[in-house]
Amino acid sequence: MKKRRIVLASILKPVNDTRMFEKMGVSLAQSGQYEVHIIGYPSDSSIGDPNVHFHPLPRFKRLSIARVIARIKALKFIIEVKPELLIVTTHELLEVAILIRILFGTKIIYDIQENYWRNILFTDAFPKIIRPLIALFVRLKEWMASPFFSQFLLAEKCYENELGFIKNKFAVIENKCKVPPGFQRKPNKEFIELIFTGTIAESTGIFQAITLAKKLHAAESKIRLTIIGYCSRQKVLLQIEDEVSKNPFIRLIGGKNLVSHSVIMSAIATANFGIISYPISRHTENRIPTKLYEYLACQLPILLQNHKPWIETSKPFDAAIEINLEQSHIEPILKQIFIRSFYSNISSTKVREDTNSGHHQNLVNSNVYDTLTWQYEEGKILDMVNNIF
Repeated sequence: MKKRRIVLASILKPVNDTRMFEKMGVSLAQSGQYEVHIIGYPSDSSIGDPNVHFHPLPRFKRLSIARVIARIKALKFIIEVKPELLIVTTHELLEVAILIRILFGTKIIYDIQENYWRNILFTDAFPKIIRPLIALFVRLKEWMASPFFSQFLLAEKCYENELGFIKNKFAVIENKCKVPPGFQRKPNKEFIELIFTGTIAESTGIFQAITLAKKLHAAESKIRLTIIGYCSRQKVLLQIEDEVSKNPFIRLIGGKNLVSHSVIMSAIATANFGIISYPISRHTENRIPTKLYEYLACQLPILLQNHKPWIETSKPFDAAIEINLEQSHIEPILKQIFIRSFYSNISSTKVREDTNSGHHQNLVNSNVYDTLTWQYEEGKILDMVNNIF
């Protein structure tokens, strides 16, 4: 039987992006029904999958004319591949998707990973005076494009209420964790390793995480902080590099370079705690950070900002120490780091290693654990694509 051809395309996301490739791309390819092609920014790490075809775009700077030209290159790739289904993951490719729809009758899907309206208005990615105009332009573009799309994928459940243009043509497919086969946690026993993973930016709480780590290290010299991820803003990166140079217990992996998800998963395996420290903003207040699913699914204890939706998500797993980023006293946090047990009441068929003692415990009730993983979401995208065809 001839396989139907699918293209997943992005501009800024690398071709081996976790959601686009490792989750959706691999799931579709492994079903045996589809020939999967991925278009994206070139990866800094080696990639290989016999079931997936990669089409990296030329490299470009974040703010450059080359970024606009990349859309033309993406269009060229899509025309060459001639897919029956095109999934775009950014508003930058909406015009490309509509053109492909009009010219070739291709079914198109918009995978919405960000509420761009809120991102633009409530972060400092653009000068404040022009944010409303850019946000309005992007939202109008989404509204005008919406009739052409067969379906919208929502990476966050809150988008059901935040995005009016999706109507009733959507499926919520959250960014749950894809745990690597054979994954095991082997926490650091020499130090207390804290990790901050994912996008490195002021809006994701990098400086709050550094401040917290510095306070904890001042009280306990075993505390270390590893920052792992990509930082797109030079000003922020220079500040972080300055902190790293002044504080030997802090290290940076990535920074100006993209980091493969396998590196992040390896860090989760050996860390003692993950830090989630977003400054609460209108663009993140209703969202569940992807790293929260990753830390929970991998049974990594968390220093978790006391934001109600995130605390409620972690509670069934007994996974987190609540932190108030404004508090000056860190002794209660430090005490819990040393004496508290984590994941003592969760459901999983795996064996975990206690964070501090190295003691192995068998965990039961796999159903709750399974809700954190990509396998819980995988069937949704397969069903949705099958229905479209």
